[in-house]
Amino acid sequence: MTNNTHHDTGYKQLFSHPEMVRDLLTDYVPGPWLELADFASLERVNASYVSESERQRHDDMVWRLKVGKRWVWVYLMLEFQSESDPWMALRMMVYVGLLAQHLVKEGELQDGLLPQIMPIVLYNGAPQWRGATNVADCFAPSLPGLQAYRPSQLYHLIDEARLKLHPLAEVRNLAEALFRLERSRTPPDMREVLQALHILLKEPEMGPMRRTVTLWVRALLRRKAPAANMAEIDAINDILEADTMLAETIGNWFDEATRKGVTQGLSQGLSQGLSQGLSQGLSQGLSQGLNQGRQQGLVKAVGLQLQLRFGPVPEWAQSRLDAADEAQLLAWTGAILSATSLSDLFGDNAAAH
Repeated sequence: MTNNTHHDTGYKQLFSHPEMVRDLLTDYVPGPWLELADFASLERVNASYVSESERQRHDDMVWRLKVGKRWVWVYLMLEFQSESDPWMALRMMVYVGLLAQHLVKEGELQDGLLPQIMPIVLYNGAPQWRGATNVADCFAPSLPGLQAYRPSQLYHLIDEARLKLHPLAEVRNLAEALFRLERSRTPPDMREVLQALHILLKEPEMGPMRRTVTLWVRALLRRKAPAANMAEIDAINDILEADTMLAETIGNWFDEATRKGVTQGLSQGLSQGLSQGLSQGLSQGLSQGLNQGRQQGLVKAVGLQLQLRFGPVPEWAQSRLDAADEAQLLAWTGAILSATSLSDLFGDNAAAH
């Protein structure tokens, strides 16, 4: 199973808990209807009405809850593609239609009519989502007289990498903690989130949620850690309690990445410079070698920090590093900690170049 598959499965497990769905709805879905919602009534519904080919992906992501005297059905889609799906609105229209048919068949009606269905797409890809959120925009402009027959179906998009998180330092709920962990990889930031999670999940009734969060955090760190450091992660028994140890471990990764990058770069550059110096002049060769070594060291250091922050570095990003001057590399070193993605760090259209 690939790391991405582990990550996708971990997200599904997280959102199989009503506490996580509750916090997602209260913080990231608009509307005064939530003020009337009874979150104690939140329950997952088996989507047995979808086709066999789709069931594995979607059957755990249908929920319902009482709002006043009525039920509201929440269709939560977790989208893990590397790019936005231009036909997502069409897909959601189909899924909502299947759910509506199922509700009619099962007699889940309100005064003879279908209940409200709230479609939500949670997207965690790096590029900005550009797909239409209304299926009407998937159709060509209407001919005269056909506008009334143009279908309309909205879904609510939660573009994780571009969410405006709460300005307060403290982590308020589980969904916000999840998004902060996805964005933050520095020791202080991760420690802050883990401390908040430890408090949020300390009550005995939160035991199942705590176990799922722990497994997900461990898998997240395995995705981001250098292969040689995975044993350090496995040695931590309770990640939510070992915040100091974990912060120190991650800090060591960054320090080690920088040290190795600079050392390797200086060594390679000095070797090249000495070789050139024998034929072009020792003084000139040494100077050039040191400059090349510093440059190569910075390239390696920034590349290793990118790997810790965002995972494997794609070829286009490595090309940008190789072509950058020292000033640009130093600027990126400072910007890595606040960037939400590689595209954010290098520029919106960086991957296209």
